Amino acid sequence: MPRILALVLAAFIPALTFAQDASSTEAAPLIRPAGDSDLPEFLWVARPVVVFADSPNDPSFIEQMELLESGQEMLAVRDVVVLTDTDPSARGPLRKKLRPRGFALVLIAKDGTVELRKPLPWTVRELTRSIDKMPDRQREVEERRGPGLMQ
Repeated sequence: MPRILALVLAAFIPALTFAQDASSTEAAPLIRPAGDSDLPEFLWVARPVVVFADSPNDPSFIEQMELLESGQEMLAVRDVVVLTDTDPSARGPLRKKLRPRGFALVLIAKDGTVELRKPLPWTVRELTRSIDKMPDRQREVEERRGPGLMQ
């Protein structure tokens, strides 16, 4: 009996480790605090949208976050990751590099260049239209269509 129990347990151990590996590779949330994030980690992987404010209670910040949360699907299709920074005293790498004053929305391309800065909240539609005009996004769309559909 102990041998059978040992064989049964040995059979389940690989399945358990596979389940742990699958759960650890889940995608990071679309909207997250900037923390110690820096732009090179997103190079050619995602388009960071950084939302800065001097406080999480800033009305512009609250409005912007509501707008972004309502359009997460549209942002995910465009490989957007939203980073938030509401603590000027922390002086994180993004705040040091982008130097915001009060509320700011900054869109960064996959190649690391700053595409736009806005001092007021933007809708997801306005943001996605700007992204869709970027050459790298247009190239992605053409590649997804396939070679038979391009002219």
